[in-house]
Amino acid sequence: MLIFPREIVKRYNISYQTLNYYTSLGLLVVRKRRGNGRLYDEEEVEKRLKRTAELKDEGYPLRIICKML
Repeated sequence: MLIFPREIVKRYNISYQTLNYYTSLGLLVVRKRRGNGRLYDEEEVEKRLKRTAELKDEGYPLRIICKML
């Protein structure tokens, strides 16, 4: 299922800045564009955000996390 950025921000309690930053790093991938909007794969977002949080808690920097995912 595809999900809009506003739903990701609300559901996972992250800011739009964080979402955009993670997208620019390649941690999250836009699956489809609709007009001016972006759509993400809901399952993939959940798995990647969870794994990113785990790795950050373990002390890995984002640049390493990007390579791991």
